[in-house]
Amino acid sequence: MRMQLGRQLLDRQIVDRDGRLVGKVDDVEFGVDADGVPYVAALLTGQGALGQRIGGRIGRLLVAVADRFTEDRAVTPLRIPYRLVERVDSAVRLRACLDDLPASPVEQWLRRHLIDRIPGADRAGG
Repeated sequence: MRMQLGRQLLDRQIVDRDGRLVGKVDDVEFGVDADGVPYVAALLTGQGALGQRIGGRIGRLLVAVADRFTEDRAVTPLRIPYRLVERVDSAVRLRACLDDLPASPVEQWLRRHLIDRIPGADRAGG
C-alpha cells in the first residue's frame, strides 16, 4: 500500500479548484476508522513535512528551518484534509479555493515579519 501511495500522491503538485498552486504533497497522514481500517486523513505540505519524511541530517535541517519560521510549532506542517481532494491525476486537485485554505506557517511568518513591512505591500495583487 505504501508503494502505491508513494506513486499516487507523494511529490505531486496540489492545485486548488481554480488551478492555482497550493504546494506539493510532502507526506501523508493516516487515520484509523472505528473498524480499525486505515485511511488517508490529510495531505501534508511544507518543509517540515518533507524533512520528517526524508529523515537523516538533511531532514532534520529542513525541519529546523521550518520551525525557525513558525511561531506555533503545533501547526507545522500545513495539513490539507483529504476530504477536500476532488481527484488525483497529474496533480492533486482540490475542490477548495486557495483562499479558503489555511496559509502555511512559514508563509504566515514571512508575510508578518518581512512582506508586510515593505512599503506598498498592502496594495500588491489588488
